[in-house]
Amino acid sequence: MHEYTSTARVWGLSCPGFPEEVSRARRWTRDILRGSPLAEDAELIVSELSANAILHTASGGAQGGFHLALAVSAQVVAVSVTDDGGTDTALKVQHQDQDAEHGRGLGMVTALAHRVAVHATDHGHTVTAELFTDARRGEHPC
Repeated sequence: MHEYTSTARVWGLSCPGFPEEVSRARRWTRDILRGSPLAEDAELIVSELSANAILHTASGGAQGGFHLALAVSAQVVAVSVTDDGGTDTALKVQHQDQDAEHGRGLGMVTALAHRVAVHATDHGHTVTAELFTDARRGEHPC
């Protein structure tokens, strides 16, 4: 991340809905945020949101895909994953048992990020997680 960036820089990546694309999305995020103290959290968030898109929406179908956007400024790193929809179920945080094998992803994203927003679009959902550079986990700046 560029410490002296005065405006946000935005990158985008479109991926086909194959499971191996989750690791490509993770590497892409890591490469952009190399040297940032937020890189590991952002990488984990991208991994969870990308996997959720493939597993729970039409993004994982034969013609499916997902899109990532990464916005970086001196104050915030924002990660967005947009899926192809195909489900009428609204995204929600599930509080699962520690030993549960599934259902903890969005809850983990919420725990890592300072703010998480879910937006429905005509064609799917976009989940955006924001990590603030000047706040500690669990702390929300004014």
